Amino acid sequence: MGKFVISKNSNGEFTFNLKAGNGEVILSASQTYASQDGCEGGIDSVKKNAQVHVEDQTKEGFEELTHPKYELYEDKAGEYRFRLKARNGEIIGRSEGYKAKSSALNGIESVGKNAPDAQFVVEEE
Repeated sequence: MGKFVISKNSNGEFTFNLKAGNGEVILSASQTYASQDGCEGGIDSVKKNAQVHVEDQTKEGFEELTHPKYELYEDKAGEYRFRLKARNGEIIGRSEGYKAKSSALNGIESVGKNAPDAQFVVEEE
């Protein structure tokens, strides 16, 4: 089972990562938060929006889908990435880069499986 790990940086800001059961990071916060409560609100938004459709922007002439959604895209380095957008269009989570498109799609599937029921822990400094 996955878990959200909240951490605090040297500036006193909070962020989170969603880790799969094997400990691999599958989604990172798209921003930093001034408070732990704000960070927990970001986690709640990921949980609420984790099981949505995928807009595959790697396909020519792709269909633009409504929010909430995952956007699958290819970055400038040729790696596949995805971002999770909330109903209001705000990016609430981002993936790492993947060499293969199928791996990025597996990452999306993993977020959808792990996020809804994941607990959170606060990483000690």
